Amino acid sequence: MFEMGAKLEELSLALQGKEEKAGAKEDAKPQKAHQLVFRFERRKGKPVTLVGRFALEEEAEKELLRFLKKKLACGGTWEEEWIALQGDVQTKVKAALEGEGWKFR
Repeated sequence: MFEMGAKLEELSLALQGKEEKAGAKEDAKPQKAHQLVFRFERRKGKPVTLVGRFALEEEAEKELLRFLKKKLACGGTWEEEWIALQGDVQTKVKAALEGEGWKFR
């Protein structure tokens, strides 16, 4: 008997494997292995503090950003490997992250 098309079981297993690979970053480092640095910029005349070169998984990135925004009462976003926070909050960020076990240069 001749059958056309793919079997659904094989297709769902293949898609599940791709989703698992997409969610995990290969270069993710543990918290103690990071050496974070600061950059300060002005965007449209407003101060922005950049903290970074994070190598984390996506869920850990979201959790860390949520923690900082709540702790510092400011807005922020992820930009590639950097966290961009509104305002000149370098000293507050350093104190908050050192309390959580992060290291800085």
